[in-house]
Amino acid sequence: MNINKTLAEEFKLRQEQVDNTVSLIDDGKTIPFIARYRKELTGSLDDQLLRELNDRLTYLRNLENRKEEVRSSIEEQGKLTDDITAALEKAVTLVEVEDIYRPFKPKRKTRASIAREKGLEPLADVIISQQKNISPETEAEKYVSAEKEVSSAEDALQGAMDIIAEDISDDAELRKSIRKLYEKAAKIESKAADEEAETVYQNYYDFSEPVSKIAGHRVLALDRGEKENALKVAVVIDEEFCYSVAEQKYVKNNSPCGELVRTAAQDSCKRLIMPSVEREIRAELTANAAEGAIKVFSSNLRQLLLQPPVKNSVTLGLDPAYRTGCKIAIVDSTGKVLETTVIYPTPPQKKIPEAKEKLKKLISKYNVTTISIGNGTASRESEEFVAELIREIPEKVSYMVVSEAGASVYSASKLAAEEFPEFDVSLRSAVSIARRLQDPLAELVKIDPKAIGVGQYQHDMPKARMNEALGSVVEDCVNSVGVDLNTASHSLLSYISGINAAVAKNIVAYREENGAFTDRKQLLKVPKLGKKAFEQCAGFLRVRDGKNPLDNTAVHP
Repeated sequence: MNINKTLAEEFKLRQEQVDNTVSLIDDGKTIPFIARYRKELTGSLDDQLLRELNDRLTYLRNLENRKEEVRSSIEEQGKLTDDITAALEKAVTLVEVEDIYRPFKPKRKTRASIAREKGLEPLADVIISQQKNISPETEAEKYVSAEKEVSSAEDALQGAMDIIAEDISDDAELRKSIRKLYEKAAKIESKAADEEAETVYQNYYDFSEPVSKIAGHRVLALDRGEKENALKVAVVIDEEFCYSVAEQKYVKNNSPCGELVRTAAQDSCKRLIMPSVEREIRAELTANAAEGAIKVFSSNLRQLLLQPPVKNSVTLGLDPAYRTGCKIAIVDSTGKVLETTVIYPTPPQKKIPEAKEKLKKLISKYNVTTISIGNGTASRESEEFVAELIREIPEKVSYMVVSEAGASVYSASKLAAEEFPEFDVSLRSAVSIARRLQDPLAELVKIDPKAIGVGQYQHDMPKARMNEALGSVVEDCVNSVGVDLNTASHSLLSYISGINAAVAKNIVAYREENGAFTDRKQLLKVPKLGKKAFEQCAGFLRVRDGKNPLDNTAVHP
């Protein structure tokens, strides 16, 4: 397969665009760097299309590698033919390659392998030839042997049919036909594991929908219900459809041998092919549903991260609660914590006058211009309290309710403990709520994307794929905005093109030791940040009020 040519056809791009993009990826260039600084080579492809192209490139390369492994394995067994080579070349999915390899794969002990050990393969060959003048029973008598544990002609015939059934099930073309039949005609059905039990899955206690039409979120719900032992889920199809496909290919006539082949073909479908295809269909439905869900998560996360920041404002972060009180943190325009405290305006204490008095003093003392209220427990009561407070004060203060998803995860993290060793967990949460109004991107990158609450079923997703997809979104967002080299935390810097976690910490350490950067080229003095990393990262970092005004732009040095 010419992978680059295939990519050009699939993505409807010019061959030159694909060749250049693949060359840049192979050279270690990151997607944000290629999207921003190599437009003349890619034909201005955006970061999302570049990522899709990169994912497909990885799949096709894995496919080619697997084809070569399979071809080598079959060749080592001395069974490689021109037909097998041609079939491997034509295969366009990993499933097809595995189907071709199935007859040659080392097998665990099966009914067919036991029959082969008993020397019944020649009998199977005679039956599959389906000659009209042959009596299977008479032929089977020849294989009765106490030594080989073949006790009767019926025993011999059963063993021969087991061999035929396994050979039929190893037919890659037949499997492909039956899989297509499932994709068109099968239904996915679910029943209650216990009809008396009341669960959140009651909508699926008697559920049926065509495999070709079922929505991704339903697939994920069925999967979770099955995992929690609330549902029994199966992919069902009219067995006769599958039998007819196998019989059409293998049954030549109505002779006694032909009838045995028909029985073996049905056994092959029911016992071997159909359960295997059902597992493949379920796996494919789940994979497609997960990919769809991950796209929704990615889109939601992008919107959340790219919310406009409220710059140059002293912000009061309010983390609402009932019994333990509302935690307060005052943060200046650079994100530095000025003061923290706790007030009790919500039930059961309801010390509203005292809470107002405390906040009025803080607002006046630090010239607070914005209040950021978390949207968790007691948020509504806290919002009413703040609205009332603002009406009573002369200062011009505005407030906003922000999502506090992930704030508790961050506040209990190692990173938060490093940032604020002197604060307890609840006060760190108030700081996070204030900062996520000032600069959502800089604050939210500190939290595992899965904890930000951007969709349903995130804990059911394939972990590696989920992390890769959401990590890519964060990387794209951070690089599209750019970050201030002199104020960015190491967690924010680690998402910049070409910078890993260790180099990000080295940048912060260099800054703390030598003072603010005045020129982007100073980055070359940072330990472990070489010329290649500098080329990747420099354009995404900003130096405000530096020696070169272009260092505060996306113009690459």
